[in-house]
This record gives sequence, C-alpha cells and structure tokens, in this order.
Amino acid sequence: MLGASQAGLPRPDKAGAGGKIGLETGTGRFFVHCADEDCPLVEDVLSRLIGISGWAKTDRREKTVEAVLQACVEEGRKLFGQGITSFKIEARRTDKSFPLDSYGLRSEGGRAILDAVPGLKVDVRHPGGLIRIEIREKAYVYSNARKGLGGLPVGTAGRGLLLLSGGIDSPVAGFLMASRGMGIDAVHFHAYPYSSLEARQKAVRLAEILGAYCMGIRLHIIGFTKIQLRIKERSPLPWATVLLRMAMMECAEKLALSIKDKCLITGESLSQVASQTIENLTCTQSRIRLPVLRPLIGMDKENIIRKAEDIGAYETSILPYEDCCTLFSPLHPVLRGSPREASALYEVLETEALIGEALRDRETLKCGFC
Repeated sequence: MLGASQAGLPRPDKAGAGGKIGLETGTGRFFVHCADEDCPLVEDVLSRLIGISGWAKTDRREKTVEAVLQACVEEGRKLFGQGITSFKIEARRTDKSFPLDSYGLRSEGGRAILDAVPGLKVDVRHPGGLIRIEIREKAYVYSNARKGLGGLPVGTAGRGLLLLSGGIDSPVAGFLMASRGMGIDAVHFHAYPYSSLEARQKAVRLAEILGAYCMGIRLHIIGFTKIQLRIKERSPLPWATVLLRMAMMECAEKLALSIKDKCLITGESLSQVASQTIENLTCTQSRIRLPVLRPLIGMDKENIIRKAEDIGAYETSILPYEDCCTLFSPLHPVLRGSPREASALYEVLETEALIGEALRDRETLKCGFC
C-alpha cells in the first residue's frame, strides 16, 4: 500500500494470520507491507489517519515494460469485474532511465488494456476508473485509490486538553484540532450519583472513537459532585451554569499545566446555548490564562452534526444519558453575565480545595490506542 504514515500504523501484534505489518519509507511515499488477510485492518487504520492525502493497494513489480503492461491489464480486468466500463491512465516516472516516458506509459498501458479487455474504453474526461502507474525504484500500478483525511500529522502542533462532554460538539472540536496537528488529551467531568454510570461510559466511548483518529487519547475522568453541590448551595440559581463552567475551566487549566498541555479546547459554538453568549464565554474563561480554542465557534448545528456523523461519533453522542452540565440547570439562566459579578460570585464558592481533591482523585484511561 502507498501513502501511510508510520505513527498511525497498527502494532505488529495487531496483525492477523498474515503476520507482522511492516513499513518502508520512500521519497514522497510510505509503503505498508502486509498479507492479504491483514489488508482490512491496515485500511481501517489508514481511513482514520490524519495527515495523509490518500492510499491505494498495489503490487510491487519489476521495472520492465512487460511487467508494467501486464499489471495494467490486471488492473483493467479488475475494474471491468467491478462493472466499470471506461478508464484513464495517469503515469509518473521518477526514474528517467525507464524506456517509456509518462506519455509512453499512458499510451502503451492503455493499448494493452484495450487489447486484453474488449469491454473497456478510454475516457480521459469522465473515466469510470483511474489507473495510476508510478516508476520509482520499482514499478507500481494501481487503481481504486482512496482519499485520506488530509490535515497535519497529529502531534506536530503541540498538545491541548479537550473538555469532553457527552454531547455532539466536543468530539467534533477535538477532531478538528487534531486535523490541524494537535495532539489531544481529554477531561470529562461527572457528578455521580446525579449523573449515571452510563453517562460516564458514554464519554469513554466517545474518547475511544476520537482516539482512533488521534493515535490514542488519555482521558481524565474527574468527579465534580461536591463542586456542583457547593454551587447549588451558595450561588444564585440563574448563575449556576456559568459558575460551573468557570470551575471546570479552572480545574481543566490546572490539569493541563500539570500534564504540560498548551491550551484548552472546547466544543462551544457562539450563542448555541445560554452559557455560550459572548458575554458568558468571557465570564467562563475570565479566571484562567491558558488559551481556549473553540474550533466550532462559527459553525451551525447542522454542520456540526454532519461532521459528528462523518467521524462516527453522532450515534453515541445522542444516547439519552445526561452529563453533569445538564444537572441543576436553571430554568432562566443569566444570558449576558458580567465578568466582575461572575468573579465575585465565584469567590464565594471557595472551590480551590474541592478542585484540588477532585484532581487528586481523578481516574485516567487510555482510549483509542492501536
């Protein structure tokens, strides 16, 4: 196979009956070597590997004209067997000593296919199938190339801590930041017994789904029950959600600093809910210093849902288990809070000791590692 990145390949012990999966680095290409029975595993990993433009299954052939033309015929027959009736050939010759140039490869390869597979015809504008020839240190001929996720390789842009709820938005936010090269850690706040164990497991499942794109995620699960009860006891009810978000931000920042993450990531979208007005967003981050990245801030819900479906998180996100953000939610929340008033109310809560205890008692899970 062409086009894989080493970091995202399954470990050799994940190989099936075919044995170990190997990797070879070439100029402009990575070559993944595996037995036929291991191809589904490799292709599954490549389909979720951020940072590659695409891949294809190919055989390595001897660098002779006869071998290349035979491979073209085999690819043509493969396409025809799939019900495809037209094709086009693209060729690249990095080894200039090969007897045929790119034009010659296209024309001779096309002629060989037309002679051997009468049901196929050439269509250079709208082909049903595309056959590619690459002449490198060996010859490679392949069709059915798959498009990759693109983006930047995960981890090349530092690490951030994702506030992972059980909803639709935060997994999408994590995926978008991973697509820009950011390594992802995650934190989930739960309030057992007010939030169920199913809600906790839902967050773990979302971390597993997201981790499959991020080469694994360390999920920190933090009990927030005492802090939520403190907010309920000491704060005006309309402010409960904003103050809870402030406490989460403070706790997340302390965790991020301790594990050397460079920023926080949230799934907030402007004015989607009461706590996400610009005024309330200003309140929730008013007591922390780390940057807060909000990749969904200008997206509407339909686009977020579509992306959640694309990455396979949507069906899990809509399971009917409420997270701690929905507990004790006021019927008429404050919509445009003042950071000064928010800070004064937050001081009354005296959360420092409770946050310290919550951090010490946190559970850390590895999710989505190959």
